[in-house]
Amino acid sequence: MRVVVVGAGMAASRLAELLPDVTLLGDELHAPYNRILLSAVLEGSHHPQTLGMRVPDHVDLRLGVRVVEIHRQDQEVELADGSRVPYDRLVLATGSISTLPPIRGLVRVDGQLHDKVHAFRTLADCQRLEAALTTEPARVVVVGGGLLGLQVARALSIRGLQTEIVEGGEHLLRSQVGASAAAILARDLARLGTTVYTGARAVRLSDHGLTLDNGHLLETDLVVLAAGGRPSTALARRAGLDVRRGVVVDHQLRTSDERIHAIGDCAQYGRQVTGFVPPAWEQATLLARHLGGEDIAYDGARTVARLRATDLDVAVLGDPERTEGRVVEISNPITSSYRQLVVREGVIVGATLVGDLSGVGLITQYYDRRTVLGPREPGDLLMANRAASPVVLSDDAEVCACAGVTAGRIRSCASLAQVRETTRATTGCGGCASLIDQLLVASTLEGTPQ
Repeated sequence: MRVVVVGAGMAASRLAELLPDVTLLGDELHAPYNRILLSAVLEGSHHPQTLGMRVPDHVDLRLGVRVVEIHRQDQEVELADGSRVPYDRLVLATGSISTLPPIRGLVRVDGQLHDKVHAFRTLADCQRLEAALTTEPARVVVVGGGLLGLQVARALSIRGLQTEIVEGGEHLLRSQVGASAAAILARDLARLGTTVYTGARAVRLSDHGLTLDNGHLLETDLVVLAAGGRPSTALARRAGLDVRRGVVVDHQLRTSDERIHAIGDCAQYGRQVTGFVPPAWEQATLLARHLGGEDIAYDGARTVARLRATDLDVAVLGDPERTEGRVVEISNPITSSYRQLVVREGVIVGATLVGDLSGVGLITQYYDRRTVLGPREPGDLLMANRAASPVVLSDDAEVCACAGVTAGRIRSCASLAQVRETTRATTGCGGCASLIDQLLVASTLEGTPQ
């Protein structure tokens, strides 16, 4: 079976690892890499070479090629140079594209971004921004207060730049957390030297700076766009596939053409379009099994969002702001921590953790298993002190949401290098790294002769 994948991002590379014969068609010049860690490259804690994803030798990887058409009758895709690639099964893993906010002066007459403006979605974007920083700009405005915006702003602050965030919503991370958690984050950012403007939109860019809709002018040397993205669906639309917000797929991740599948950020199942690595990798794994002849049934993704930025720790399980249930929360502005559980019929159906993620492993375990808790347990869980009550995770508890790796698989490894090589844990968002370190240390101590 000739499987051709349009896209060479994180979902595509994960799928390629699991299939015996596959062709990846990537329009970027770089081999597959971990996009989540781009802010770490900007921060200086990671080298670009450490971002590379594993691509097996049997994969036909073609970089710098753009697919312009899908010829469904002929079962071929056409490239920009006019050549065609035949397929038996086609997988769309086209990801998402940056959303340009409606700011006058953002785009020049020739259609290019203003020299001050930088997108931040690809490794090439990161490298261009790095080059701009070598001219020693002093002030940067980040447009967008979501997960990406906070990661970029934190990285720039660490590099010593005067950084400001403009967020049109009423608070930071408005898609993931509520006002109380956002207030903790805003205070943390202020303490770290980052100024936040919420409830205000950038409307005009000029030589003087960025003007907000309240008339305030932010003098700046650079503007970084981190206002989100949308599924890349143009190719699917031209092919006549069913497209709404994303490319519509069924429980076998098939589009309206049964020979074409879609996974990752570009795919839509039901009303759900995800923008995170864990569901993309879950879809890739299930699709590989399906293409291998197994009977699988995809029923939607469990959302786990993690913010990866120095001194900014956030984990969100599910959709706590829009999920019905009783809310149990603890806030401590002095220690910059906020914890919230949404509980329905004794089961955790959503959670928000800001600042202190020491209990995220156990909370995730209860959330995944839909464990019924006693009346006092949610409060006790939020009050638990990691040092006094070390978390004990069962072998089948998931500790890496990105790669779907359990505590048992981690305990079977002798080192962090072996964990990364054999399970891919920590190679996604990296948010599980501290918990995996604890498991490895505990496993080593248990195996030490007395």
